Amino acid sequence: MTGQPAEPPEDPAELLGTGVPGPAPAAARVMRTEVLHYARRNGKLIGGLAVVLVFVLLGLLGPLFTGPNPLEYVGPPAQPPSAQYWLGTTTFGQDVFNQFVHGLRATFFVGTCAGLLAAVIGMAVGFTAGYRGGLVDEALNMLTNIVLVLPVLAVLLVIAAYLEVRNVAIQALIIGLFSWPWVARAVRAQTMSLRSREFVDLARLSGAPVRRIVFREIAPNMASYLFMVFILLFGGAVLFAATLDFIGLGPTDGISLGLMLNNAVKWSALQLGMWWWFVPPGLGITAIVGALYIMNVGLDEVFNPKLRET
Repeated sequence: MTGQPAEPPEDPAELLGTGVPGPAPAAARVMRTEVLHYARRNGKLIGGLAVVLVFVLLGLLGPLFTGPNPLEYVGPPAQPPSAQYWLGTTTFGQDVFNQFVHGLRATFFVGTCAGLLAAVIGMAVGFTAGYRGGLVDEALNMLTNIVLVLPVLAVLLVIAAYLEVRNVAIQALIIGLFSWPWVARAVRAQTMSLRSREFVDLARLSGAPVRRIVFREIAPNMASYLFMVFILLFGGAVLFAATLDFIGLGPTDGISLGLMLNNAVKWSALQLGMWWWFVPPGLGITAIVGALYIMNVGLDEVFNPKLRET
């Protein structure tokens, strides 16, 4: 999940699929109608979204039927899947399905919070640097480059290792704080291109404040691109969290899909043939990240007229 969405068309009118420059109301209506039309016909977007929604619903509704404590000892140990225990039990008699649905909650929480945090920081830095230019741009660009060249996984390992108490909120915060540099660079480049357009010049001449120009004139013309960026950040956060969990630096309380894999390896589930312990969380992580990537490809085709299928 390290790829980036294709660069949006340089001309906002091209992104709207019309010949009308700028964020005119008529062009916005045409854009919404056209996007919805192509979105309903895009199999990649519909398929990826369906997979994500299934896991979201399972994570939200599953714990209502399995119990509040995923670490509770509920039955005989090392039981294979059955009508009573849908995904079997661990070597300690814990319900694997109960852990799985609670782990989905943690996975989506980390992905959402870390993705939003990284997106907000990246957009704030990118919009400010791209619109202001000059010394502000140089300073923010230097900060972005410093964070960009840091060995992120190594930094995350050090931070996580020195925290005595870790939960999914702290994990999301750590991941979000180190995932924004490429977003800032992409937003900065697009902002520098858009700030010289006529509709931005008109807003500037009308005396509109910088904040309004950025959020009312520039940002709407990048909305589709920013949405795809968030999807990539979401998937990247899920993978980072799973990596930290798997190597034992995840939350010290609760459960997650990565921690399920960590526990399965720690207690020799593979050697004991207990496939039901490690296969579901592994497939869950793969399916979620894969579906998000497919969604991103579909959205790219929907928003970019050059990639649309006839």
